[in-house]
Amino acid sequence: MAASVPDDTSPPRPFDLLGGDAVLHSLVDRFYGHMEALPATNPLRAMHAADLGPMREKLFDFLSGWLGGPNRYFQRPDAKCMGSAHATFNIRKEDAEAWLACMEQALADVDAPQDFRALVMPAFRRMAAAMAER
Repeated sequence: MAASVPDDTSPPRPFDLLGGDAVLHSLVDRFYGHMEALPATNPLRAMHAADLGPMREKLFDFLSGWLGGPNRYFQRPDAKCMGSAHATFNIRKEDAEAWLACMEQALADVDAPQDFRALVMPAFRRMAAAMAER
């Protein structure tokens, strides 16, 4: 079955609203930059390996498909659903809030359009809350 091609009347994908690959790479870089720099994120940062390079790639790949762009994450041999990927971590509400703060700041850093932020932040909040409630 051929992939559907959006016509001119289709609403833009969130991936395109953000600015595509280049802006998404910047967003992920800024996100992890904040995670490394903000003292409030120390417990969250400690859940990650010393080298954030592989996590930057995974988050970029995940967000690409989640936002309607190229579906890279689930083509990875190490792909897992979000619940399984985070199952081994004791994620507290404070950690979820720190994650959200890093993402909100990264969105501001890349000057993400307000309509994009309004679209994705509620979903990020739901995902973060779900990770902290397991």
